[in-house]
Formats: sequence, C-alpha cells, structure tokens
Amino acid sequence: MQLFTFGINHQTAPLSIREQVAFHADRMEEALRDLTTQTPVKEAAILSTCNRTEVYCNTKQGEAALDWLARYHQLKRSVIQPYLYALPQAEAARHAFRVASGLDSMVLGETQILGQMRQAVKTAEHAGTLGMLLHKLFQRTFAVAKEVRTSTEIGASSVSMAAAAVRLAERIFPSIAEQNVLFIGAGEMIELCATHFAARHPKHILVANRTEERARLLADRHHGSAIALTDLPEHLANYDIVVTCTASPLPILGKGMVERALKARRHRPIFMVDLAVPRDIETEVAELADVFLYTVDDLGEVVKQGMDNRQAHVGQAEAIIEARVETFVHWMETREMVPTIRGLRDHAERYRRHELERAQKMLARGDDPHEVIDVLSRALTNKFLHLPTHALSHASDNERQELATLLARMYSLHHE
Repeated sequence: MQLFTFGINHQTAPLSIREQVAFHADRMEEALRDLTTQTPVKEAAILSTCNRTEVYCNTKQGEAALDWLARYHQLKRSVIQPYLYALPQAEAARHAFRVASGLDSMVLGETQILGQMRQAVKTAEHAGTLGMLLHKLFQRTFAVAKEVRTSTEIGASSVSMAAAAVRLAERIFPSIAEQNVLFIGAGEMIELCATHFAARHPKHILVANRTEERARLLADRHHGSAIALTDLPEHLANYDIVVTCTASPLPILGKGMVERALKARRHRPIFMVDLAVPRDIETEVAELADVFLYTVDDLGEVVKQGMDNRQAHVGQAEAIIEARVETFVHWMETREMVPTIRGLRDHAERYRRHELERAQKMLARGDDPHEVIDVLSRALTNKFLHLPTHALSHASDNERQELATLLARMYSLHHE
C-alpha cells in the first residue's frame, strides 16, 4: 500500500492555472477509470473544486500519476509543475485530514469542502476505483473532520464565499433591495448564494440553468423565475447583479454579450461574481468600464474577516490531526505485514493438518488416545520450533545476538 496525493490549490496556483486542470463533473468517472487503467495506479479518487484539484491514489509510481494529470488535460508537464505538490504516505493522510477539517481552505474552517470530499468518494465508489486503502483513508478523514469541528471553534464566525459576494455587492449598490439579481447555474454554490442574496429582498431573482426544470426548483424557493441558458442573452441586460457557477468547460458570458447588455442598460453598472473553475465569464469582460467583475480568488480578502478568532484554534485542530495521522500510518504499516502474517499462518496450518491426519490414523488403528495426544503435541512443538532454532544455530556472529534478541521478544523469553 502506497498512499500518494498530488494536485494544486489556491495557495500554490492562480485561477488561470487551476481552471486548466479542473475536472468536469460529467467526466469524472471516465477520468478515474482512465487513470487506473492507463497507469500503475491501483485506486484513485479526484477532488475538483473552485479552489483545488487533487488526486488521492494508491500507487508506488507517483511520477506516472503526475504525468497522467498533464496528459489528460492535454498540457505539458512543465506548465503545471511549478504549482504541483506531491505528498506520500503520512503527508498525504495529514493533507486529507487538514482539507476536510477546513484548515487548508481559502475560508478557514468552512464546511462546504467536507461535502465536496464526500461526493468525490461517492464518485470513486461508483467508478469502481476506491479500494481498501482509500476507503480507510476517507473513513478516517471524515471522522477526524468531525472531531476537529466538535472539539474546536475552527468554524466559528466563518464568512462563506456566498456571504462575501453579498458584502461586495453592497459596496457597489446602496441597497440590494433595489436591484435585480441573476444566478447562472443551480448547484450547491449557487443555492448558497441565492439564500444569502434573497435575505436582502432584491427586486427580482432570475435563475438560468442548462436544465430549466432544476432552475425553476431553485427559483421557486426564492419567489423568482427561471430560464434556460440558451435564453440568457436576451435577459442579461435586465440584471444588475450576476452570480455564476456552472460546470461548463467554456465561458458562458463572453465580452461581446456583456457589451451588448451594457449598451442596452445605457451603461448602468453590472456587478458580476464568477465562482466557477474553469471560469464562466471571459477574462476580457473585466476590461469593460461599467463591469465590476470578481473571481473566486478576488473574494479572498473579504473572507479573511473574522479570521483571528478561528486562527486561535488552529493549533488545537493541528494537534488532533497529528495524533490521527500517527494512528493511520500505523494501520498502513500493519497492512504491509499482512502477506507475511498470512504466509506464517498458512505455514502453521500445513503443520497442523499433517499432524492431525497422522493422529487420526493412530486413533483409527487403536493406539492409546493419551499417547496420540502426547505425540501430536510433541510433533507440533518440534515443527514450530525447528526453523527458529535452525536459524539461531546457523546464524553468523554478526546476526546471532540480533536474532536472539528478536526471538526473545517474539516468544517473551526472560534471561537471568
């Protein structure tokens, strides 16, 4: 078992790099199967969010897995190499525990990442790429995250990305209650944003999604309306605030579409928040004079508010994680001994069966049962002790004392 984790996140790579290695949700299972069939990777799970793309796997050839990431996204390894981190064994477990506990997030202590990790595990299970090692890793990961969140206040006063978007909007507009708000997408992040913006009672809420039915379900909860993504161009000009987060591999809002909307609005400003990775809004849109465009990285400063209180509990959380890493590493090391233990037991079982058959034959021909039991016990004792005794007798001078110490420990021997 060789646990290996690699990837990039908001601390190591800018958005322009992260979006190049993001995995589309609809193709995640295909990617997992490709990784485990085209490389020497036995197990795999992929965590792909707006802030990170990470691959958790069981492999002795980490370099092959790293090459696969670049090849799968049709990139040269050199393009992403400066931003990659590669973590073996204990470091990989520690990283998983920190991520799930919210210690590695842009928003310290945020809880959304835990749900995203659970979804990554479900996807890997469905793809058939989750084996014993990763199953145990994530089982421990979720238990550690729960312990950290219940034993510390790491999540107290946490400002979510959704709340940060509202705060930024309130810097642009005196009152959100006087604005029309457009949400593009209908996933978890958009649902969170819709809840926060709806609490400010905007004039109107519109939800645009690839599947109009799903958009309508979200819109109905907030007394809004819904449209299909294909109808977006004719509605964009009517909205002052646009929040988007879809799984589209290509931008949904191009510079030309936004320019036409601004012209129809007579250049009244539009506040835009793009929480998607890859981005839903073309980067050139930020160049337009009447657009206030914020990406997921731009919200970083806002979410740092309230950080001091949570930072005080990081040490306590790290101590919990370190203790659990030690336990998990011990489990992995124990599993490495399983083939040896199984071989030892098989060896002993062969002895047992052989002597049992011999004893049964003696009983069948009428031998004294007490004598049969005595012969059986002596034979088993001699066979079990033959190999260690032979090894000790034939050991070299350099090996003899070390072997004697080891045997004394194994058999609890006490010398005067």
